[in-house]
Amino acid sequence: MSMKLWYSPASPFVRKVLVFAHETGVADSIELVPGNVWEPDTGITRDNPLGKVPALATPDGVFAGSYLCCEYLDTLHAGPRLIPQDGPERWPVLQLHAFADGIIEATVARVIEQVRRPKEYIYQGTLDRQSAKIVQTLDRIAPMTPTQIINIATITLGCALGYLDFRAPQLAWREGRGALSQWYETFSARKSMQATLPHV
Repeated sequence: MSMKLWYSPASPFVRKVLVFAHETGVADSIELVPGNVWEPDTGITRDNPLGKVPALATPDGVFAGSYLCCEYLDTLHAGPRLIPQDGPERWPVLQLHAFADGIIEATVARVIEQVRRPKEYIYQGTLDRQSAKIVQTLDRIAPMTPTQIINIATITLGCALGYLDFRAPQLAWREGRGALSQWYETFSARKSMQATLPHV
């Protein structure tokens, strides 16, 4: 099956899908198509009218958004599902995923405020609000000691922490969170994470 993934090399949401694809063994079936969402004539709107990445175009239609892309990819491999379908493990995985995804959303919002808005219009209140969301959520996650088991939650958390290193090092997320930092050092060494490092 051939698939086309609209992507940006710096997007943590795209990285999440790519790590998921590597971990499920379907990455070689995906053609990467660059889409600059900030350009008015970006070609991505031919597949995703929202003009956002990631968007995965497949024979079964277009899947917009990182979670839906991953859920679709999870049906294409023969191994254990990375998004648990039922049982007691489903809800903790989805709960951690939501927190990790929220960290990514807040970090992206912070970056947009700093990078995309003219300097004279940057609002410090927005930066502070997004930073507080990130810090509070990290503090909630840190005592959980995430597993090294590969699933949608650990993949998303790994991408979230990697994006903080990439775009918001000043937040120093490792300080006071030794166990989480140690977890990330192990997780980030995985081939899937090394193959998908963000860049500008």
